[in-house]
This record gives sequence, structure tokens and C-alpha cells, in this order.
Amino acid sequence: MIKELKYFFFIIIIFLFFFLTIKYYFSNENIKKSYRSFNLIDKKIENYAVNLSTLKSDTENIIEYVENNIDQNKKSFQFWKLLKNDKK
Repeated sequence: MIKELKYFFFIIIIFLFFFLTIKYYFSNENIKKSYRSFNLIDKKIENYAVNLSTLKSDTENIIEYVENNIDQNKKSFQFWKLLKNDKK
């Protein structure tokens, strides 16, 4: 009998926990607080974005174009041709 009562109380406690958690989560007070915090975060982001300083770009004319055919005597290896030549 005591064992059944113990399990019954455990089940009641678990259901109460879930019920009260869901009740608080969907309450109007919690929803209002979450929307207010989202709005405050958006306002803080906008304020920080306005106060950001921009850096001058120093990357102009730094790219050097190199020709691909500088060393024409270099032998080009292809993987599949190497395998075919290895079988002979």
C-alpha cells in the first residue's frame, strides 16, 4: 500500500511540475516580458550600430596577377594516366 502511495505522489508531483511550467510559459506576463526584452535588445543593437566606426580600406591594388604558363618545361601529371602507365 505504501509503495502505491509513493508512486501516486511521484506522478502527481511530476504532473504538477509540467502543468505549472506550461502555465507560466504561456502566461501573458511572461509573453510581455519576453517581447520587452526582444525590443530592448533590438534598440541596443541599433545604438551600437550607429556608434560603430568604419575603417578605411587599405586593400586596393595589392593583387598581383601571375601568369599560369611561367614554367612551360614542367611536366604535368595526371592521376589516371599514371595508373594506366603503371599497369603496362
